[in-house]
Amino acid sequence: MHLLSTLLLLSAVAFAPVMEMDTPATLKVNKSESTVTWKAKKVTGEHFGKVPLSDANLDYANGRITGGSFEIDMTVLTVEDISDANSNKRLTDHLKSDDFFSVSNHGKSSFKITEAKTSNGKDYEIKGNLTIKGITHPVAFPAKVETVGNKVIATAKIIFDRTKYDIKYRSGNYFENLADKLIYDDVELDVKLVAEQP
Repeated sequence: MHLLSTLLLLSAVAFAPVMEMDTPATLKVNKSESTVTWKAKKVTGEHFGKVPLSDANLDYANGRITGGSFEIDMTVLTVEDISDANSNKRLTDHLKSDDFFSVSNHGKSSFKITEAKTSNGKDYEIKGNLTIKGITHPVAFPAKVETVGNKVIATAKIIFDRTKYDIKYRSGNYFENLADKLIYDDVELDVKLVAEQP
């Protein structure tokens, strides 16, 4: 009887850490280590910059991401490719105007995961809802996830059609004879989320 009790106790101790690791958790994303970079292209070149995260988290269970969301602050969107201060301000202000993101009325954009599929815990197929200017559409994209120490690092490139979010300025699908003034509809968001496990 004493031997049986000892074996049961040892089994409980041995499996306790595994059960704890399997407990679903919501990991808070470290905003200072995480980045969201935007890129838009036109006939004559491209522009890029950053949009700071205002909130983000990842749902994590059994060593895998199961969900999550992030929110970005459009009011402090930056342009990184123009060094001249006046030209930089001109483009930044234009992007914040009603021609593009209407940040005075829609200060935040967001993304929420609806499905996260993976066979190895590293390579994911993500589906979710992207909301810009109060308009929501589904998007899908591949993502990479790695664990470094106690950090979970997720990276992805989200490509969306800006015209679906009522951003039609100089779009070839809505305006004719734009020539070299045309701006392509696809916009890229390079997202890096860094979260820490408890």
